[in-house]
Amino acid sequence: MEKFDSVPEIFASCVFNEDVMRERLPKDVYTSLMNTIATGKEIDAGIADVVAGAMKDWAIDHGATHFTHWFQPLTGVTAEKHDAFLSPVGGGKVIMEFSGKELIRGEPDASSFPSGGLRATFEARGYTAWDPASYAFIKDGSLYIPTAFCSYGGEALDTKTPLLRSMDAISKAGLRIIRLFGDDTAKRVVSTVGAEQEYFLIDEDDYKARRDLYYCGRTLFGAPPVKGQELEDHYFGALPTRVSAFMKELDVELWRLGISAKTKHNEAAPSQHELAPIFCTTNIAVDQNLLTMECMRKLAPKFGMACLLAEKPFEGINGSGKHNNWSLSTDTGKNLLKPGKNPGENKQFLLFLAAVIRAVDEYQDLLRISAATASNDCRLGGHEAPPAIISIFLGEELEALVHSLIDGSHYAKRDTKYMSLGTPSVPTIRKDNTDRNRTSPFAFTGNKFEFRMVGSGQNIALANIVLNTAVAESLTIFADILEETVDFDRTLDKILSDTLRCHSRILFSGNSYSPEWEAEAEARGLSNFKSSPDAYAHFTDEKNIELFGKFGVMSETEMRSRREIFFGSYRKIKNIEARTMLEMTLRDIIPAVSKYIGELSTAVNATRSAVKSASLSCECDIIEKLSDALAKAYDAYGALERAERSAISKPSDEEAAFFYKNTVIPKMDNLRRVVDEMETLTSREAWPMPTYGDIIFKI
Repeated sequence: MEKFDSVPEIFASCVFNEDVMRERLPKDVYTSLMNTIATGKEIDAGIADVVAGAMKDWAIDHGATHFTHWFQPLTGVTAEKHDAFLSPVGGGKVIMEFSGKELIRGEPDASSFPSGGLRATFEARGYTAWDPASYAFIKDGSLYIPTAFCSYGGEALDTKTPLLRSMDAISKAGLRIIRLFGDDTAKRVVSTVGAEQEYFLIDEDDYKARRDLYYCGRTLFGAPPVKGQELEDHYFGALPTRVSAFMKELDVELWRLGISAKTKHNEAAPSQHELAPIFCTTNIAVDQNLLTMECMRKLAPKFGMACLLAEKPFEGINGSGKHNNWSLSTDTGKNLLKPGKNPGENKQFLLFLAAVIRAVDEYQDLLRISAATASNDCRLGGHEAPPAIISIFLGEELEALVHSLIDGSHYAKRDTKYMSLGTPSVPTIRKDNTDRNRTSPFAFTGNKFEFRMVGSGQNIALANIVLNTAVAESLTIFADILEETVDFDRTLDKILSDTLRCHSRILFSGNSYSPEWEAEAEARGLSNFKSSPDAYAHFTDEKNIELFGKFGVMSETEMRSRREIFFGSYRKIKNIEARTMLEMTLRDIIPAVSKYIGELSTAVNATRSAVKSASLSCECDIIEKLSDALAKAYDAYGALERAERSAISKPSDEEAAFFYKNTVIPKMDNLRRVVDEMETLTSREAWPMPTYGDIIFKI
C-alpha cells in the first residue's frame, strides 16, 4: 500500500470540493456556485464555462484524461460513459477542452435502462444534468461528475432526481417550522445520513467455484457448517491479516474520494465485517455509499478475496444490512432531532419528533417498500434483521415523555446517571438515559433515527426519499396550523398531544422478534408485508401518489413506472436464481453424487469379492440414502423446471412476481432441502463445490 504522511494530507485530494473551488475559481463565480449549493437554487448558466475550465485543468493536473457524467439509473447500481477531454484542431493535433455545456448536460442512450414503460425501446434519447451540490471527483483517470438522469420527456429515470426534490421539500417545510421558533438565520433545513455498510469477504477461488455466488451474489445450496457463529467469537474480534490489509487500503481509497470512513470491525457472522462513515448531507451520503460499495468490490480481488454485498449470502448465518442513520439539521449546524438537556421543554424538538412519528405511521407501506428487494426478503425477519413490520423505538425517557403529552400527566425529567464498575482504577462512566433495541426497524438513537431495515446491497436513496417527503408533509400540516393561530403555545401543545395520541400505535419498545409482537401489531392495525411483491403492490396507492405529487417529488407517471420496475426486477432476479439452481443441479450436483454412489458401489463389490465375510452395512446404508435422495432431487428438479416454465409464460411482471413468490420459491426451497441433505452424505472430495464450512472460515 502506498505510504502517505497523514490522513488530512490525502483526505479529499481527489475531490473538486469547496477548497479547490475557492483556489481555482474567480471570486464572483465561486460565490455564485456556493450560493447555489447552499440554497438549492438554480445555477447561473453564465458561470458554467468558467467552472468547467477550472474543473478540467484541476483534473488534468491530477492525471485525468477523460470525464464522465456519473448517474444512478433504476438498476440499483451506477452508470458512466467516458469521453476524452481532447478536441482536434487540425494538422493532426489536439487540445484538451471541456465546455460548460458538456459539464451541465450529457446525453446517454436511455433506451437501455429501465423505464417502467415510460418510453418505447426505439425512443433512445435521455439526459444527464449536473448536480452541483455533490462534488466532482477523480477516479481511474477520469473526472466523475455526479448527475441526475431523465428521459426526453423530462421524467426522472434515476434515484437522484426524486431525492433532490425530496430534500427541497423537507427544507421548505422545515424552514417554516424553525421560523416560527425564531430562527431567522438558517437558509436551509438539510437531511443528513450516515450509512453503516455490512459486507462479507470470502476467498476469491471459493467465489469462482460456485455458480450461485457469481450469478446471484448468494448461495442457493449449502448445508449448515458444524460451527457457525454460536460461540460469538467473531464479533469485534481481531481482524484477520488479509482483511486488515484490505480495510487499510479501502480506507485510503475512500479518504482520497472525500468519504469519511470512520469505523471498521468484524460483524457477528464469520467472514462478515462493517464499515461506517461520518454523517453528511443526504445526496452526498447516497453518492458516497454507492462509491463505497464499488470500491469494496473492485479492491477485494487485489487481496485474493471477493466482497459479497447480498443481504443473505449464506442461509442460517447472519445477513447484512445497511443501517440508514437519518437526521435533520439547519445549514448553520443545529441538529433538529437533538432533545437537549430538557427535552420536555424543547418544544421545537418535540414538534419535529411528532412529525417523524406521524410520517412513519402514515407511510409504513412506503418505508417497507424502500427496503423491499428479492435479496432482502431472505434477510428480513431473521434474528440479525428487523421483521417486516414497521415500528418505532424511542427509549424509556422519550416514550415516557410522549405518554405524558398524550394524557396530560406530569413528566419528571430523569437525572443523569453514572455507573461505577467497582474498581478505583476504572473511571466512573456516564450512563445513557435508555438502552438500545437492536430488534427495532426504526429506532431513535440520541439525535437521529436508525432505519435498520435497508439491505446491504441496496441504494439508500428511496428510503431517504420516503423519509424526507413523509416528514415534509407532517411539518407542512403543522406549519399551516401554527402560522394561522393566535395562541401559539396552546395550539402547539394541542398539535403535539393530538398527533402523538393518533399515531402512538407505531411505538413499540419490546422484542420485535417475538411472535407475540406480530399478533399485537396486527391488532394495532400495523401493516405486515412479508414479501417484496406484497409491498410493491401498495406503492401506487392513492395516498402515496398524493404524497409524492403534492411535493413534486414524483409524478404519478414516475411512480407507476417504478412500480413496474420493482416487479420486473424481482421477476428477473428470481428467474436467474431458479435457472441457476436448475443448472447446478443437473450439471454439477447430480453427476457428482451419481459418481460418488458408483465409487461406493464399486468399492463394496470389490470388498465382497476379496473378503466374503466383510460387513458393509455402513457403505450400503449411505448408498441407499444417497440413491433415495438423488431420486427426490431429480423429482424436485423436475417440479422446479415446470414451475419456472410457467413463470416465464406469465404475461405481466406483477403476475410473474407473485407466481415466483407463491409457487417457484417453495419449489426452490424443496430442491435445496434435498440437495443439502445429499451434501451431508457425500465425501468432501466428491462434492462439486466449496461448502459453507470451507468458505466462511478460510479468510
